[in-house]
Amino acid sequence: MIISVIIIPFIVGILVPVIPFQKRWQKEIFLETAVVVNSILVWYLLLHHSDSTFLLAHFTGDLNISFRVDGMSMVFAGLVSFLWPFATLYSFEYMTKEKNENIFFLFYTLTYGVTLGIAFAANLLTMYFFYELLTLVTVPLVMHTLTREAVLASRKYLYYSLGGAAFAFIGLIMVIVYGNTTDFILGGVFDPAKIAGHTNVLLLIYVMAFMGFGVKAAVCPFNSWLPQAGVAPTPVTALLHAVAVVKAGAFAILRLTYYSFGTEFLRGTWAQAVVMIVVMFTIVYGCSRAVKETHIKRRLAYSTISNLSYILFGAVIMTPLGMAGALTHLVFHALMKISSFFCAGAIMHQTDRHYVHELDGFGYKMPCTFGIFTISAFALMGVPGLAGFISKWNLAEAAVESENPLAWGGIACLLVSALLTAIYMLTIVVRAFFPGKDFDYHAIADVKDPNWKMLLPLFVFTVCIIGFGLCSQPIVDFFMCVANGTE
Repeated sequence: MIISVIIIPFIVGILVPVIPFQKRWQKEIFLETAVVVNSILVWYLLLHHSDSTFLLAHFTGDLNISFRVDGMSMVFAGLVSFLWPFATLYSFEYMTKEKNENIFFLFYTLTYGVTLGIAFAANLLTMYFFYELLTLVTVPLVMHTLTREAVLASRKYLYYSLGGAAFAFIGLIMVIVYGNTTDFILGGVFDPAKIAGHTNVLLLIYVMAFMGFGVKAAVCPFNSWLPQAGVAPTPVTALLHAVAVVKAGAFAILRLTYYSFGTEFLRGTWAQAVVMIVVMFTIVYGCSRAVKETHIKRRLAYSTISNLSYILFGAVIMTPLGMAGALTHLVFHALMKISSFFCAGAIMHQTDRHYVHELDGFGYKMPCTFGIFTISAFALMGVPGLAGFISKWNLAEAAVESENPLAWGGIACLLVSALLTAIYMLTIVVRAFFPGKDFDYHAIADVKDPNWKMLLPLFVFTVCIIGFGLCSQPIVDFFMCVANGTE
């Protein structure tokens, strides 16, 4: 079944431009049914998985394309398969004002299968293969509108991604040469006899591979592609910022750190210090740029840059608690950010307004959209009772427990980021609900909330944000089991 859930989105995506649908609703039912069924199959697989590995292709020696379900893949595949049906439903309404729908849904659905391939990869080679394929299937999505800005953004995304993959490939080669296997094994795969005398070289390669995979995770200085990619349709930017691409980068770094190089080899070295400094800088840089940005989607893009490095900060603490904190924020941030992006997309779809200063008074005309946006804003700030507080608390706790002075500095970065997040998110909320005494509401008389296809996903995500904020212990315990290798 594991290969089926990867292949089904490929087949469905290819069929979209081939099947001569007579009505648009027929295509919508076909796509939504296929995506929902595939997600159900994924969850059945996760709940009834075995420890066996599915071998798809064998090349030579230990090199093969194979798939397996372990704790990490359960987290990432579970997240992706939960969010994708709602993202697809949302996109039906959004794409009514866009052209080339069939091509859009072709690549949008293909991306689902590729992302599951990354999630279920049993070894570094398989993950790398699908990681590269993810770039190829998402470039057409970034370029979808075919405007000059979209073409330039897609080129930049492609160049950055291919360049980063080249550095990641060096890490793959070193794992092949100095490791006992390319399979993902918690604790790492290096052979002590082989790495003797090569420690500093391997640490340098780790930093290079970290930065390579970090391109998709938008670490400084390789993050400028992400705000530019906001020219794509909002379902694509939400896909890039919350579900597939950036989370694939963070997921790959977790795999590289904990399952290939191993934390025993890395912890306490200069390489750990270097990557920790990079992610701490990125946390502050991203939210600082978000404060300055006036375009709604680009502001949220810089917010994503900052929050992705929250995940990486947990990863580079290199303890089980740090890994659990990283997984917590990986999941919770996906919910918070896809909610805020979909709210922004709903605003743009309904009003064709793109800048923060154009949103005065919209809170009264779009109460559902801006009410949900406000909740996601508070969650991203880390307000207690919402999901963002739990993940940030876990990261801070991991930093304290690590007894690493540099990690303690990371707590200060989290606090600064929380303050700046309050500024750039609440600015939008305040403008929407408190436009001033003399504001002319007749000027926005035609503004209203979108239909149920857009609102239903938003309500579901909001319930999850509140639910995990109030009752997070079961899922956090599961993340600890993954980090300790007991799941």
